[in-house]
Amino acid sequence: MGWGRTLFLGDIGNRLDIEDTERDISSIKREVESSFHKDMDQDQKIHTLINENGELKLYLASLVRLLRAKDIITAQELTAMVDQVDASDGKADGKYDGSL
Repeated sequence: MGWGRTLFLGDIGNRLDIEDTERDISSIKREVESSFHKDMDQDQKIHTLINENGELKLYLASLVRLLRAKDIITAQELTAMVDQVDASDGKADGKYDGSL
């Protein structure tokens, strides 16, 4: 409450002000810690996605190289298939949002 409580209640009022301030500080600490954990969770999820993406690229590159090495598909056939799948979701944008 400030100076009024201290003036009228003396040490008791001062102690009440200190308790209010400590409660406010505790509340702010909880908010900061909650935000920190949220950011850590997001960082962990991003790290997981980066690792999964790298693994998918590894398997895809391996599969394409195997298909090419066995002369199952040519580079032109692969490019044509990629273009066809890319356009099949309604837009040729280098992404695919459809189902397998």
